[in-house]
Amino acid sequence: AHLTHPTTAPFVVKGTSTLYDDEGNAKLQWIKTNLDKDAQIEIMKEAVAALAEDVKPAKPIPPPPDVSEAHMAVIPWGDPHVGLYVWQEECGENFDLSIAEQDLCNAVDYLVERSPACKRGVLVNLGDFFHYTNMVGSTERSGHILDRDSRTPKMIRVGVRILRRCIERMREKYEIVELINAPGNHDEVFAHFLNIMFHNLYENEPRVIIHDKPTTRHYIEHGKCLIGVVHGHQTKDRDLPGIMATEQPEAWGRTKHRVFFRGHHHHDNRVEYTGCVVEQCRTMSPSDSYAVGGGYLSGRDMKCIIMHEEYGEQMRLTCGVDVLRREYE
Repeated sequence: AHLTHPTTAPFVVKGTSTLYDDEGNAKLQWIKTNLDKDAQIEIMKEAVAALAEDVKPAKPIPPPPDVSEAHMAVIPWGDPHVGLYVWQEECGENFDLSIAEQDLCNAVDYLVERSPACKRGVLVNLGDFFHYTNMVGSTERSGHILDRDSRTPKMIRVGVRILRRCIERMREKYEIVELINAPGNHDEVFAHFLNIMFHNLYENEPRVIIHDKPTTRHYIEHGKCLIGVVHGHQTKDRDLPGIMATEQPEAWGRTKHRVFFRGHHHHDNRVEYTGCVVEQCRTMSPSDSYAVGGGYLSGRDMKCIIMHEEYGEQMRLTCGVDVLRREYE
């Protein structure tokens, strides 16, 4: 290769193309560069820090009256993909940051309004909350270029605002509000940013709990109920009950009603394995051009599942995208 000029930081060489003449002499050369990975991470950290400067910590507020001590409301979010762009002429529906914000916040409002006042309310982000987590709009592991709306800092700002609004709405109905962010294959890095940011936002509010362990899987207990949370891109559904029993042996022994919630595939699916139900949750976002082209289509909804500390699931509310359009448009 004829590389005689260094690249300018923070860029690194990822490939070259050289044009040779008939005698083997290099006539032209194209240098393909990309941001150094460490530089990308630093830029993302700076973007998050800058956006957080204007976000004020939440103030404690009195709990709602007359909550049911025995009940817990669980709202699983299957793959919200905030930052995804979908064009109606190509995929049958429009989707962008503005629509994502409206749909997620309105769906949570719809479900919270119709659910009973519970001791606990848990917002479960099953991963892929953000559509991408770098400055070029590609997946970290495979490098696929994604259909994205706008710029990374703006996506972060909208995503943080969505979570904040939904937590505030849940504080009106549930005495203790909890947030779980599972790392997805689209937002493995930003899931940890969300945990750290929201832990700081609500550190002075004892009624909000952020499950901020930097782990792939999370678990919570509620009486005789044990809930597992995972994105699902690294595990098989049939293995999740055994993983739960191995990682939480004491909690497994104390409980009777066990559910593992997961996302990733966007489809509605619920299978009862020995000792544990594994439930795959739908997303509120439409299919992108890649999914539409491959025929990977699914329904769109959000659910609220009411768990009793002694008897397990007692009620299930569903907000489909059609209901959402009827109620809020």
